Amino acid sequence: MAKLLSCILGPRLYRVYRERGSNGSRRSRPEAIESSQGAAEPSWESYYQPRTLEKHADSILALASVLWSISYYSSPFAAFYLYRKGYLTMSKVVAISHYAGTMLLLLAGIACLRGIGRWTNPQYIQFISILEDAHRYGTPEDKKKLSGYNFDFRSWPVDFRWDDATSRSDSRHVPLLRAKPKHRSAVNGFLHAIKKLPCQVASYIVAHTIGRRMLYPGSVYLLQKALMPMLLQGQARLVEECNGKRAKLAACDGNEIDTMFMDRRETSEPQGKKLVVCCEGNAGFYEVGCLSTPLDAGYSVLGWNHPGFAGSTGAPLPQNEANAMDVVMQYAIHRLGFLPEDIILYAWSIGGFTATWAAMSYPDISALILDASFDDLVPLALKVMPESWRGLVTRTVRLHLNLNNGEQLCKYQGPVLLVRRTKDEIITTTVPEDIMSNRGNDLLLKLLQFRYPKVMAEEGVRVVREWLEASTPMEEASVYSRYEVEDDWCLSVLTSYKAEHGDSFPWSVGDDMTPEGRRQLALFLARKHLQNFEATHCAPLPPQEFHLPWHL
Repeated sequence: MAKLLSCILGPRLYRVYRERGSNGSRRSRPEAIESSQGAAEPSWESYYQPRTLEKHADSILALASVLWSISYYSSPFAAFYLYRKGYLTMSKVVAISHYAGTMLLLLAGIACLRGIGRWTNPQYIQFISILEDAHRYGTPEDKKKLSGYNFDFRSWPVDFRWDDATSRSDSRHVPLLRAKPKHRSAVNGFLHAIKKLPCQVASYIVAHTIGRRMLYPGSVYLLQKALMPMLLQGQARLVEECNGKRAKLAACDGNEIDTMFMDRRETSEPQGKKLVVCCEGNAGFYEVGCLSTPLDAGYSVLGWNHPGFAGSTGAPLPQNEANAMDVVMQYAIHRLGFLPEDIILYAWSIGGFTATWAAMSYPDISALILDASFDDLVPLALKVMPESWRGLVTRTVRLHLNLNNGEQLCKYQGPVLLVRRTKDEIITTTVPEDIMSNRGNDLLLKLLQFRYPKVMAEEGVRVVREWLEASTPMEEASVYSRYEVEDDWCLSVLTSYKAEHGDSFPWSVGDDMTPEGRRQLALFLARKHLQNFEATHCAPLPPQEFHLPWHL
């Protein structure tokens, strides 16, 4: 009976990974990995054949889950409609409750039938026994056996906690950058707080209902349900073809983060010794996201899903995002064994927020690459909302959804490369053809103005903007040659300054330089920090376009 109860309450099993042998024999993935050490990479196939009872019961429960999600999102409108029609009387509410109770009993019965179907399936019985052992004992051998299965990630045991670091002093829990409050007298401050209370309540409601779902559509259950076959296929590819290792990380806020690690350190390629931590976009998942670019380029790669995406729990709010990124970095350093100097952060689109936060919080990392990212969320939010909502949108973003990438980027002292999509339709504030409205330009200008304030004076900003207007390599070269930029001279000036004053930004280089010299330096630095890629926002970055940032 205990095993039957475990089958009823157990997670849904999607795949069982097996090695495909030349003679048709199959071994479990952990056994095959252990027996093939030093041998050729095994060939995998994945399968799980549910019994008829389990299959049909799963379909009914999945449909019920989708209908519940639709009814949840539409409940305010439904309640308003029923109220207007006079259906929300006590007798009608009692009748609806009876119908709901009946439906719950039917669904409970279907869940029991699914459990019986699982109980008669030797594959599921073997899986549930391994899962129970992994939770009960948690030995490396148990978790190794569990890696041969793909199932509902909520039941996966935790592999690493945020406080599992060997030295607690190494943990960095850096708070988010927030605007400094204005000083007021006690009476004025109290009256101001009372006056602003309705606006703050409205901002909170907007941020935690439609706001975060518009900002992170990948957290919407219905979208995840539609993408589930694609996510399972992508995950199977990473496990079978790249020997990916899935792990659950527990962040300091209690959220559980779904990660996938591909280790290339044993290959002959030198870039395999470097770890690229990938930060996905607002509808991106590591299963089908930007992770493939550095992976195909030969690097070791660690991907993770935002809170509320796929196997990760929680909601994708800024502080939760930072907490998730923190435990990912701790896992990379203390469990996977990479030095911070061997870690590269690569972010696409909205992933620039967590990447710049990590760069700010872990200043010893090797490099930071931001692809199709922006400096500040407010201009992009105002672009898609009605003009009459400007005040509410600005207040909501600043208080609850403040993705201030530019401000965080300026706190990082290491090498940075920005990739600008010349046909980007998402982070432009007008139309895709207007390349000067791309917020990646503002991110570059903020970085250069902080690091080289004397060079990026009024004249420096003007020539960099002129260079940014170029959308083709020929136009870029034309601007570069018009100002007669001498790369060797610029390099020697920067090298001499670094040798004399050190490498801590901001630099005062260019203070005693001619306007012509400052213009040359401004264009040289802009070209070193920004790479154009002729594509739209969502086009994958080819592996050959994945370059490490320039380092003096």
